Amino acid sequence: MVKYGLPSLIVVMGVLYIFVIPDEPQAVKLLFKLIPMWLIIAYGYLHMTSSRKRCHWMIGTGLFFCMLGDGLLMGWFIIGLAAFLIGHLFYVAAFISRWRFSAIRFFMLIPILAYASFMSWHLLQALIQADNYVMAAAVLVYIIVISFMIWSAIMTGNKLAMAGSVLFAVSDSILAWDRFVSEVVFAGPLIMLTYYTAQFLIASSLRTIAQDTRTAATHSVGRI
Repeated sequence: MVKYGLPSLIVVMGVLYIFVIPDEPQAVKLLFKLIPMWLIIAYGYLHMTSSRKRCHWMIGTGLFFCMLGDGLLMGWFIIGLAAFLIGHLFYVAAFISRWRFSAIRFFMLIPILAYASFMSWHLLQALIQADNYVMAAAVLVYIIVISFMIWSAIMTGNKLAMAGSVLFAVSDSILAWDRFVSEVVFAGPLIMLTYYTAQFLIASSLRTIAQDTRTAATHSVGRI
């Protein structure tokens, strides 16, 4: 059930929300938006190893705050953004505790900063022109935090966490560009497809992320 049934249910409920459920009534739309995240949180919990570590609970808490952000964005964008920001900080705390240094992964910071600078320039320019300085400040802080979240995930060497963090940024980039800069074709489906996939991958990383550092250390001892 956990291996195939729950992921299949997540896909079905995600597809229902994105392509089937109408925008009105809004309460029903919101309910169906949250159901995939509830299932993803359950999937992540079931993927925790029996010897649960701090990083497991940090990622689980991050998933919870992102779920709150999902609900709050629809009516209170700034509050929803703040919930996502808190979720990312929990992800960062979890990923930092599982870092495995690699020069290649370390220097991935350069393209991350380049992309963050590109997005910041265009988003802040659009928001300042609209005299929306509060949102501009909030977006800038969010870009800084999510950029560090991506890099911290990359530094773990965990492929699921890395892919999930990158897809999270893709989803947020589409949302921000469509909302503040210019319309993106099929923005709604693209945002949610990449978002649900990102969260599913991060939740899936709970099975292996606590083992990566230990495995690396074992291999290092073997080489000595």
